[in-house]
Amino acid sequence: MFNNLRNKNRLFTTIDSTVIKIAAFILLFFSATAVSAQCAMCRAALGGDANKVQAEAVNDGIVYLMVIPYVLVALIGYAVYRMRKKKTQ
Repeated sequence: MFNNLRNKNRLFTTIDSTVIKIAAFILLFFSATAVSAQCAMCRAALGGDANKVQAEAVNDGIVYLMVIPYVLVALIGYAVYRMRKKKTQ
């Protein structure tokens, strides 16, 4: 009797997680179309030879914002590595 209830709970958990995954995919799919419009707007605003310095500044800002999460993840990974290494010694 209890095994039957466990199987039903597993089924509902699988269905719930599948529904959540599909809903997240649909949400991200439709939000991506709105985000892609921003790139065209930046390109139009920074296009041309007159805005070279401003375009380089925007590119540098993008790289700066992109690098920070990678550095943070690397630092956290190194800290975890050191803690695990201390435990084994």
